Parts: sequence; structure tokens; C-alpha cells
Amino acid sequence: MAFNDPIAELLTKIRNAKGAQHRFVDLGFSRIKVKILDIIKNHGFIENFLVNEEQYKIRVFLRYTKSRESVIHGLDRISKSGLRRYVGYSDIPKVFNGMGIAILSTPKGVLDGETARNLKVGGELLCKVW
Repeated sequence: MAFNDPIAELLTKIRNAKGAQHRFVDLGFSRIKVKILDIIKNHGFIENFLVNEEQYKIRVFLRYTKSRESVIHGLDRISKSGLRRYVGYSDIPKVFNGMGIAILSTPKGVLDGETARNLKVGGELLCKVW
């Protein structure tokens, strides 16, 4: 199935796999997905992800607590294809008082909200993860 919005596809597939308590989920390959997954992994929301460029696939391993509850509580797409949302560095939202992350596409690359705030660079607010 072809999607027009690869970021929305990424978030929806992770949200569905988390709800069904799957161990991993497979996605189509794109460079922006890899950058977003790298940020999510560095903040501890997923275990790991593997990229298979020959088959154009990404396998994301979800992270759960010992009581089998997902570490990810929510994923929200902010800037959509029909309505883009741009923010300056002073307007980057704090997600759940720092418990979550905002992911932005900036001139310095795809960054999390805290890094973009420290670099004093704004951009397109892609999504929030908490």
C-alpha cells in the first residue's frame, strides 16, 4: 500500500504495533524515517532498528517494561501535508514537561526539540512522542 505521508505511516505503524504488543514492526525505507527513528532510539522510546537498504525495509524493535507495557504512550503528527506547522526556536513546545520529545526538521537536519532550542534554530514541527 502506498502512502503519501511517510512520517504519518511511520507513526501509525508504530502506534498500531504498540497497541497489539508486537515485538517489532516493518516499515518502508526512507532517510527521514531513519533520522526520526534515530532520535526516538536515543531518547529510549524504542529498543533498536535495523535498516536493510537492499530490500528497502526498516525493522523497528519496540521497547516494553517488565510488566509488558509500552514505553511509548503516544505519537502525534503535528505538521501534516495539508497544513504545515513551522515554529521558531523560542516556540518549540515542551512535551509533558520534558518527559516527551518534539521532533523538528530544521536547516541543520532533523533534530529533537531540546537540541534545536540549544542551537537556536526553528523549523517544521514534524511530530511529538511521549
